[in-house]
Amino acid sequence: MKYLVKDEELELKYEAGKGAWTYHIQVPNTKHIVGKWGSLKVSGTIDNYTIDSINLFTIGGQDKLISINDKIRKAISKSGGDTVTVTLYLLTSKEPITEKEILDTFRNSGVLKSFNKLPKEDRIKIIEKISSTKSEDKQVNLILKYIDQLGDDND
Repeated sequence: MKYLVKDEELELKYEAGKGAWTYHIQVPNTKHIVGKWGSLKVSGTIDNYTIDSINLFTIGGQDKLISINDKIRKAISKSGGDTVTVTLYLLTSKEPITEKEILDTFRNSGVLKSFNKLPKEDRIKIIEKISSTKSEDKQVNLILKYIDQLGDDND
């Protein structure tokens, strides 16, 4: 098991308007890691809360991010600006992004209910559009676009 960070104190960051990535942790020394969306996953703990297979978000030339959803923030009683103790190790996969991974990302982002309210044809088109996009960056951008759109539906 290769640890990315082990018992490291990191900031739980808050950046308004970033959809699922509004609350996130930037994982130091990870900008060199290359992989397709959905193939870069980590497991570990945040303040002793177990994280099981969460996606790393790639920003060109920067360290990777992990999204910290409301469920995790409530469990650890932390918010933006707080320090958390993080242990993460990389899980590797060579498989293409799956429908389950897209739906899990929507669930973790709090927009799955809005997605499921869409007509079946629209849901199929969204999944197919994301899955058939070859570029990892374009897939990430599409996923974020849909998360933002579906999040707006909750307002």
